[in-house]
Amino acid sequence: MEIKWWGHACFEIRNNSTVVTDPHDGKSIGLEKPEPEADVTLISHDHYDHNATSTVKGNPVTITNVGGSTARGIKIKGIKTYHDKSNGKQRGENLIFTFKINNTKFCHLGDLGQIPSEETIQKTGEIDVLFIPVGGNFTINAEEAKETIKLIKPKIAIPMHYKLPGLTVPIDGVDRFKNQLKEYEEVQNPYKLPDQLPQETEIKIIKY
Repeated sequence: MEIKWWGHACFEIRNNSTVVTDPHDGKSIGLEKPEPEADVTLISHDHYDHNATSTVKGNPVTITNVGGSTARGIKIKGIKTYHDKSNGKQRGENLIFTFKINNTKFCHLGDLGQIPSEETIQKTGEIDVLFIPVGGNFTINAEEAKETIKLIKPKIAIPMHYKLPGLTVPIDGVDRFKNQLKEYEEVQNPYKLPDQLPQETEIKIIKY
């Protein structure tokens, strides 16, 4: 199974079935235009840098709702959270998505704006691979991301939504997050998931 990172919060998880998360159009945020193909597209919230479904090829099913569903054979759960620390008063709601591909359970936090509650953690359940924003300003920051990883306890955590060369969104780079960590590994893009996942959480930083 491969994970292609198209920058920001957009990932293409490739296997027999392919899921794309939070597509952007590239130009609007100063990055190269993504060219993902999907069976299912997940949209965490309706902001321009996360909802560019027209860039996704393959006539995918698009999921934007809270609750459980099955699309193209993939079990998906949308969990309501907020894009800020004031229960949505500043930037509205955000969806955390969990989904399972070949018995590997993924969790994409979207633009999560606050450390998740115990209730939210219970709804996510046990997670194999976590996609987590670390850039702050519009989402949780590096320190809050570290705390969130401790709470969710994924086998692999992959940071996203941080400053990249050319990116026009005013957020922190990944170095602040790296400084919170004892260990991390920078991996190639696309990143091939190991057949045997680690017992303890490992941080994988996908090169862009």
